[in-house]
Amino acid sequence: MSEIFEGLKQAIIDGDEDIVEELSNKAIEESVNPVDAVQQGLIKGIEVVGELWKAGEVFLPDVMMSAEAMKVGLGILEPAIAKAGLSEGDSKGKIVLGTVEGDIHDIGKNITGAMFTAAGYKVFDIGTDIKAEDFAAKAQEVGADIIGASALLTTTMSAQKDIIEYLKEHNLRDKFKVFIGGGPTSQAYADEIGADGWAESADEAVVLADKMLAK
Repeated sequence: MSEIFEGLKQAIIDGDEDIVEELSNKAIEESVNPVDAVQQGLIKGIEVVGELWKAGEVFLPDVMMSAEAMKVGLGILEPAIAKAGLSEGDSKGKIVLGTVEGDIHDIGKNITGAMFTAAGYKVFDIGTDIKAEDFAAKAQEVGADIIGASALLTTTMSAQKDIIEYLKEHNLRDKFKVFIGGGPTSQAYADEIGADGWAESADEAVVLADKMLAK
């Protein structure tokens, strides 16, 4: 089993989509827990890439290749996670997840979605470059508990505030918890714009949601 995890991790670092696909399918065939495959394989790999990127040892094309490989793995493993998870009626809560308007980064959002699915939440991933009103509309449509908005650029962070302002203007603010996340964001920024939660990692976001919805 650890061979599969190590292989997935290395394939993500190498940006090798074919190996990621092969090993993700192998994990399912061999009844490896898909959550572990994501956490111990895919995420461990992307974390290494992130560190190398920060250290200036890999470049943007390398990061993009790793991100694409990660998408392939999540595409195979996420349905298995959802299948192994709880039935609709038993879900812990519903979360609408998207990357804000003007921002097309999705790797963090995808990881977060996988972790929420693994933790027993029903996740509605509405994609990238999403306007405030579209977050609100989807949340109303599905009866969401949480709106999760990701921003990866300092120039798009303000769109997270726009979502909160939009909800206030339309008397919807008390209906949903709003979580924000992404590289340039922080707890201080979340407090400043009036978000309900901020998390640095997908795991922390799930812990926060568990706490908040248990109240």
